[in-house]
Amino acid sequence: MKVLVVGGGGREHAICWKLSQSPHVTRLFCAPGNGGIESVAQCVPIAATDVDGMVKWAKSHGMDFVVVAPDDPLALGMVDAMEAAGIPAFGPTADAAIIEASKIFSKNLMKKYHIPTAQYETFTDMDQALAYVEAQGAPIVVKADGLALGKGVIVAQTVEEAKEAVRSMMSDHRFGDAGAKIVIEECMTGPEVTVLAFCDGEHLLCMPSSQDHKRAYDGNQGPNTGGMGAISPSPNYTAAVAIQCMREIFMPTVAALKAEGRPFKGVLYFGLMITPNGPKVVEFNARFGDPECQAVLSLLDSDLLEIMASCRDGILNKMDIQWKPGAACCLVLASGGYPGSYQKGHPITGLDEAGETAVVFHAGTKLDDNGDIVTNGGRVLGVTATGETLDAAIDAAYDAAKHIHFTDMHFRTDIGRV
Repeated sequence: MKVLVVGGGGREHAICWKLSQSPHVTRLFCAPGNGGIESVAQCVPIAATDVDGMVKWAKSHGMDFVVVAPDDPLALGMVDAMEAAGIPAFGPTADAAIIEASKIFSKNLMKKYHIPTAQYETFTDMDQALAYVEAQGAPIVVKADGLALGKGVIVAQTVEEAKEAVRSMMSDHRFGDAGAKIVIEECMTGPEVTVLAFCDGEHLLCMPSSQDHKRAYDGNQGPNTGGMGAISPSPNYTAAVAIQCMREIFMPTVAALKAEGRPFKGVLYFGLMITPNGPKVVEFNARFGDPECQAVLSLLDSDLLEIMASCRDGILNKMDIQWKPGAACCLVLASGGYPGSYQKGHPITGLDEAGETAVVFHAGTKLDDNGDIVTNGGRVLGVTATGETLDAAIDAAYDAAKHIHFTDMHFRTDIGRV
């Protein structure tokens, strides 16, 4: 089969890496891809959000299956467009992807179907939002309604910080149209856990749990990022919690989307907080998380293409998905200044040496005119290692990362330790 993966980050590199292991895949393409994906797939220079261009290319080049990985093209309806063109595609349709594309939609869905989450209110008027913050006090959470590259959530420790977050979203348009509407919710406490699940519209099979590290600096300090590293499984996700989540959150969410006429086929991301009152939903995503994807797929021992096809065809319940024992750790190496401004084009060394003991997934890289790998984004690489224990996986990832160097490289030193 000829397979096209849409996207160009670390998540897409991990997906391509795993799909390349399938005996069913005869040719693998990625659009737009990046410098590292070139090693496992042929990259095609089409923007991930160019729905018409992507469909036209896929059709003219005879793609047998398309994997739409990032949030933006899912929200734009790329899966709908591929299917309309007669090309089987993996991922939710636009009306199901709204569970990530609109936080207001997802919060209202949870309220309607009694899925546990934080208390909240939604706002389109800035003055009303500011008055609500004043009345509620802090800590409090301010969220942009739309897609904001994983950065549209501000956990404000003071009232003034919360008000500044409201103003930056609604008046200064920090996240563009994504912040025209906002959600303000109570600040829940407890460890955060991510559970990714394959879905076919009716059935759901969970992957091993994982834990992302969103803050830029050690000790969970600094601004939110798209993710500075991840481990799998999470020590905080016990068997008892898993049973409760399946009963109160996972299956009710899949059933709710089906009842709303929005059956979800693809990867559903459950961002959870294990509060003193039980697990609650922090957020949904309509696709693999990044960098959780890199850690979790490193543990997959089944054919990813077969799983994706079963989701699309509504027969996931017939799959017996196997996972490797042990644990995985993904350590993100970022550009200096990220998640703020940063420079691009710095040469990267040590990739081959690091690759001897870990898998180095490329996120923000490209090949320069000389064919060398250089930095081309904020999150540059995801050094991912597995081990018999979580500690062994973490140590292996850090040991491999010691070989890699580029100007102003920075990373957290406590992934999996906090």
